[in-house]
Amino acid sequence: MIATCGTPKSEPALWKLVLAFAIVYISWGTTYFAIKEGVKTLPPALFAGPRLAIAGAILLGWLMLRGESLRLTWSELGRLSLSAAAMFMGGNWLITLGERTVDSGVASVLVATTPLFMAMLELFLPYGERLTWKGWVGLLSGLAGVVLLLGPKLDHPAQLLEDLGPVLVLGSAFCWALGSLILRYGRQRTSAFVAAGYQMLVGGLGLTAIGIALGEVQQLTRDALTVEAVTAFFYLLVVGSLLGFVAYAWLLANVSAAMAGTYAYVNPIVAIFVGWLLGGEEITLWVLTGMGVILAGVALVRSGGVRPRPSQLSDDESSADERTHSRMPQKTQLLHDARIKTASS
Repeated sequence: MIATCGTPKSEPALWKLVLAFAIVYISWGTTYFAIKEGVKTLPPALFAGPRLAIAGAILLGWLMLRGESLRLTWSELGRLSLSAAAMFMGGNWLITLGERTVDSGVASVLVATTPLFMAMLELFLPYGERLTWKGWVGLLSGLAGVVLLLGPKLDHPAQLLEDLGPVLVLGSAFCWALGSLILRYGRQRTSAFVAAGYQMLVGGLGLTAIGIALGEVQQLTRDALTVEAVTAFFYLLVVGSLLGFVAYAWLLANVSAAMAGTYAYVNPIVAIFVGWLLGGEEITLWVLTGMGVILAGVALVRSGGVRPRPSQLSDDESSADERTHSRMPQKTQLLHDARIKTASS
């Protein structure tokens, strides 16, 4: 049963906490390797799109059975559709394209730059958050980490033009940041779970349509449906898109936001280890150094590196703004941001 993000009435059993953290760390940390395995033989859009649409339908169906209202206003539907287009039709598609050439561990570290892109995008919003000196240090550190991570390729710049994989993965992080901001700055009366279900359904159907339009159906041959690819498809559907999200929502209801948010720092470590263990991916000094610098930058931005811009709205408008933008309760915001991880699954 999904718990809400309120204050827990009693302390949960230790084994439940350990299990929930293990599910989040392992499920979301292994999704990158599963994507890598899937796109070895399956076309990117049709590997991701149907899976996301099915996950969204399952989540919405389960919520309906629990008696939760699935109604949306037209404005909510429009905003969720725009967010889904950015996160799924943009972000998820780009990472599946990128991981055809990028190691899963490296992809996970590049995706960890999403909060940095969010901080940059906020600068262009009239009432967006502004970076403090600590935030600017974190942002510059994160960008330096990307340079370190891609260091070997920068020795031969032509390689970046020949292999656009890293650029595509960074583009996916940008799209997820954009999709998250679309949700952050808008009034939403539905629960985060209902919104996530609609996002996955709309985004998955849209990505499936893209795959069909690009002729990917012709690539779905018997040879493409390998055991590894089919296993990756269902692993991402059940473990990544559903189980991980539910476990994370439960953690938000039972532990501090800071503790629940540790997945952002653990997942790249898990992804790099799994890629090395199961995929034979090389762990170089460039990868480890780049990961350390990027995660340090993200930590600076997330831990007091931003400040709300003084509102220039009227009192009534200001109240509405505070209800609907990033000053919402931290756990609620984290649950919204969890859709970014669901998107990458």
